[in-house]
Order: sequence, then structure tokens, then C-alpha cells
Amino acid sequence: MLARMAPPQSLAVIDDERFDAHVAPVPHPEQPARLGAIRRGLVHPLRKAGAELLKPRFATDEELLRVHSPEHVSEMARALARGTGVVDDDTFIAPGTRDATWLAAGGAALLAERVMASDSNVGVLTARPPGHHATRTRAMGFCLLNNVAVAAASALASGAERVAIVDWDVHHGNGTQAIFEDDPRVLFVSLHQFPLYPGTGRSTEIGTGSGVGSTINIPLPEGSGARDYNASFARVVVPAVEQFKPDLLLVSCGFDAHRDDPLGGMKLGDDDYGAFTNLAWELATRVSRGRLGIVLEGGYDLGALERAGESVAEALLGKSYSLDSGAVSVDVERAIDATRRALGGHFLF
Repeated sequence: MLARMAPPQSLAVIDDERFDAHVAPVPHPEQPARLGAIRRGLVHPLRKAGAELLKPRFATDEELLRVHSPEHVSEMARALARGTGVVDDDTFIAPGTRDATWLAAGGAALLAERVMASDSNVGVLTARPPGHHATRTRAMGFCLLNNVAVAAASALASGAERVAIVDWDVHHGNGTQAIFEDDPRVLFVSLHQFPLYPGTGRSTEIGTGSGVGSTINIPLPEGSGARDYNASFARVVVPAVEQFKPDLLLVSCGFDAHRDDPLGGMKLGDDDYGAFTNLAWELATRVSRGRLGIVLEGGYDLGALERAGESVAEALLGKSYSLDSGAVSVDVERAIDATRRALGGHFLF
């Protein structure tokens, strides 16, 4: 542990019990108990320390249509109105899903508006269902609407010129990437296990059209741990975000790269998420006037969620964590080098 850091001047949590009503008809890893664990580990300590609790609102059509096609929004509305069903082998619809989904997206818009309103301002959205796999036209991978994309687009509508999204979920945020891959105003950075669902996120995926260079992927091998993430942050993520100079830094905060998670194969521990949060907050204070938004994504071991969530809360309240900075494997070196080569000419590393 390092010296204590200065916490943000303003800290808010967006949560709602209606997120819990999204319940699969059969046992499923994306379950309401996830939020119970996050509330015990993350929300309750922040609230005890004085963080403001905000209730989300339902997303408007305008907010959704910034990132999703009219056909997708209409189809989701029709499917959710039916009350039960499946979108694919992984993604379900239950009677409470409509409210949970529209509140999650609306909470993301509220998060962006709230954080953009002042400096040294942090917001945390503990919503489900998660969102980073949802593309402009498709729901998939437990995700129906893309919450962090709604937040980014809402920030741009609120006056931000540039927004950076750092996604440290164990799975690649293919939906977020696809939504913004041709938009130079949004920098999307993903650290993820590769190969793993959904099979995207190679280092050569760097954006399209006018957005070339604004997508960064660091596909890490199974078994990567703290020192591998530390090297990735130090050699790619931090310099890229610093050079991009966003007005808002958003984090797609998945906890499924934890060593106990049943859906991933990475080796992160509880305190590593506190270290990631320290890094995100330090970066936000340098480049985005202390504006930081954290959006819950995956994480499916309840004990790991609670413990790692607690380290995130402690980091936001001023505790400092350090990542293992030892040598990394040859495979990780290759992954980092491949990303840096792919971005040659777009960033100075």
C-alpha cells in the first residue's frame, strides 16, 4: 500500500432495486445476487462515507438512438414487452427486464450528465443487465443496451469534445468498439483475455474511417495477472489517454478477470481492482479535470465481487494500492508490442 490519495470532491452512486428484477427463469451467472455483493462491497462503504445516492431515470429515445439503430430500440421494446424469452443462448428476457434495461441506460446518461457538471467529480453506476457487448443493432452476451456507450454519447451531447472509455472486463467490449469505431471523439481502450468470447479485440482492430487510431485493443493471454495489466497500463493505456486528453474518462468496470471468476481465466486479485481505480482516478485528475465515471459490467463470483468492489470503494475514498511491477511473460510482451506497432503514427509510446 502507498500513501493515501486525495479523494474526489464529489462522489455519487447510481443504484436502484429495480435492477434486481432482471431474473433468468433458470440458474444463470448474470443474477441479482451480483448486485447484492456489489452493494455490500462497493455501495455501502461509499454511502457510509457520504457519497450521494441517486436513482436512475428511464432512458429516452433520443439517448438510445445516439448509439443504437431505431430498429434495435424498437425490437428491444417489443421483445421486452412480451415479458419472457431469449435473445441468444446467453441472453434472456424476464418480466422485470424492461424496466431494468431502460433504467440501466438512463442511469448511464444521468451518470455522464452528473460527472460533466463539475470538476473532481466521480460517479459509479451499479446497473444490470451489463451493456458492453450490445452493438448498434444487436443484443448479445448478457447485454441488451450498451450502457457505457449511452454515457459517452450523453457526455458528448453535454459539451464534452472527447471521451475516453477504458474497459478492463475480461471479455472484449465488442459492442462499444463497434458503436464508436469510426468516431474520433471517443477513444476506446480494452484489456481483455484473448481468445475468449466474443472472439474480437485483436491488436490490429484500431478503428475505421475517421476513427482510425481511436480504438486500442490489448489482447492478453489466459493466466495474465497484475504485473501484466500493470505493464499494459504503463506502456499503452496511460500514454494513449494522456495524449487523447478526454473531457471525461469512463471505465467499463468488469470484475471477471478476477482469479476466482468462473467465466474467465485471468489471475487478478481483490486489491488489483483498487489499484486500477487509483490509476483511473489519477489519470482523470491529470487529463479530464477529475471527471471519472465507473459503469459496472461483468463479474460472476459473488465473493470476488464483494471483495474487489470493496477495494474500488476504498480507492475512491483515498486508499492507495500498488500493482505488481515485475517482469511479464514473453506472450504478454508480444501482445503489448503488437498493440503499439498497430497504433504507430497515432500515439507516441
